[in-house]
Amino acid sequence: MAQAADAARTVILTVDDDPGVSRAVARDLRRRYGQSHRIVRAESGESALQALRELKLRGDLVAVILADYRMPQMNGIEFLEQALDVYPGARRVLLTAYADTSAAIDAINVVDLDHYLLKPWDPPEEKLYPVLDDLLEAWRRSDYRPVPSTKVVGHRWSARSSEVREFLARNQVPYRWYSADEPEGQRLLAAAEQDGQRLPLVVTPDGTPLVAPEAPELAARVGLATTPTADFYDLVVIGGGPAGLGAAVYGASEGLRTVLVERSATGGQAGQSSRIENYLGFPDGVSGAQLTDRARRQAARFGAEILTAREVTGLEVSGAARIVRFSDGSAVAAHSVILATGVSYRQLQAPGCDDLTGCGVYYGSALTEAPACQGQDVYIVGGANSAGQAAMYLSRGAKSVTLLVRGESLSASMSHYLIQQIEEAPNISVRARTVVESAHGSGHLEQLTLRDVDSGRTEEVDAQWMFVFIGAAPLTDWLDETVLRDERGFILAGPDLTADGRPPSGWELDRPPYHLETNVPGVFVAGDARAESAKRVASAVGEGAMAVMLVHRYLEQS
Repeated sequence: MAQAADAARTVILTVDDDPGVSRAVARDLRRRYGQSHRIVRAESGESALQALRELKLRGDLVAVILADYRMPQMNGIEFLEQALDVYPGARRVLLTAYADTSAAIDAINVVDLDHYLLKPWDPPEEKLYPVLDDLLEAWRRSDYRPVPSTKVVGHRWSARSSEVREFLARNQVPYRWYSADEPEGQRLLAAAEQDGQRLPLVVTPDGTPLVAPEAPELAARVGLATTPTADFYDLVVIGGGPAGLGAAVYGASEGLRTVLVERSATGGQAGQSSRIENYLGFPDGVSGAQLTDRARRQAARFGAEILTAREVTGLEVSGAARIVRFSDGSAVAAHSVILATGVSYRQLQAPGCDDLTGCGVYYGSALTEAPACQGQDVYIVGGANSAGQAAMYLSRGAKSVTLLVRGESLSASMSHYLIQQIEEAPNISVRARTVVESAHGSGHLEQLTLRDVDSGRTEEVDAQWMFVFIGAAPLTDWLDETVLRDERGFILAGPDLTADGRPPSGWELDRPPYHLETNVPGVFVAGDARAESAKRVASAVGEGAMAVMLVHRYLEQS
């Protein structure tokens, strides 16, 4: 009976902008599946997305989505990419003509396409139904039931509310946002016996209310692992960016008992990127969130433990053991350690910015804020790839996007493909030799004072949104004197440890340090935290894999 009830609420959705084709598709679907499924049809990508959102609010299940490729305003691939956010478990099918098969093949990378069908498919008994039968069976075997979502109640211009939303989003935790001023938000506050003085309120899927929770408590209550299952491992990876995830995948897949420790959310800076277009194997680009989610699931499948919201505060050497200490006083030990702590965006040293951080001033992409930028004037500070990627993403809905660049142009720090895209975007402008002098606002950002570096002239501009990408500082202060770093805090390794190629002072082994090995034997570094690293996603992943190879070599000789 339960399975029958589920089937009655299960939807097959089809979207085609040609009314005649749309009716024909729906007719063929109803003939075969109308008794057991609801058939919903739409004639535009936007109306189909609206239908999906309404189905989601009602708690209905969507098993299969069929979308025509050639639709105006929003083509089938663009629609399926957005539909993926609403119903990630639904099977996705692209309807295409023979001339568009290459687009369908490319869509496999973009939206994890399950199948594409050439039109027409007459007779459907041979060309349509067998495909749909297989997809429906695969969907039934999967964990397709909707997971009760976390609810967050807060204020629109609240730094802590923004932090909680960003933490949940980056850790792939589904949640629903309610303003404390709207009726549903007020009902949730009343149910939790809160007067709204301390926000945000987080209601977990089991109904537990958390008032202004810190990251470790929030992580534990929403199902993220925060405690290691053992006291000793073969490998501890510190940092969950591309380098750390690469190390976790290769370490666990090659038989090392591996634990990855991340202080916030896996993905690092790359995980906040709206679209990475120069990563091998993704010709149409991939979002940082998608790449991070796949890497995290891959590492877990191989058996790596992933701990979230655990801050590392110290590294000690005790004989053959390398001890990693946490901020709560606990510790975990291992034969080897890979430091993949990455970097963080530097803070903008302009009056007013600190007070307005999270209230119109954001560091990194803060993609949870992007929908609120629709029709707004947005300012982005920075001239590297991360700033360019954010500009392209935000330009989809913003009225205007202005890049503020201290240098002469973008060419010194941004990839050529991104510069070309920015030049072609009609609502993106670049102001070179311009910096933010100060930020102003009461409770949220309202104005910026901009200064021309050459002339010194200042200008006041209205602004509610500013995203900052101004260089990177390594997250290595906690290492103290244990591991050698350069004057900027980046970790030295291999041949960079000494100018003459001799082992560093205190090195006790009869071999020089391996290429990614620090001055502490068995402690390696990978990714952006390493001195003179390439600061690219692909190179970080490669260094993570290489570090694991060197860990094996170290363990074999220990």
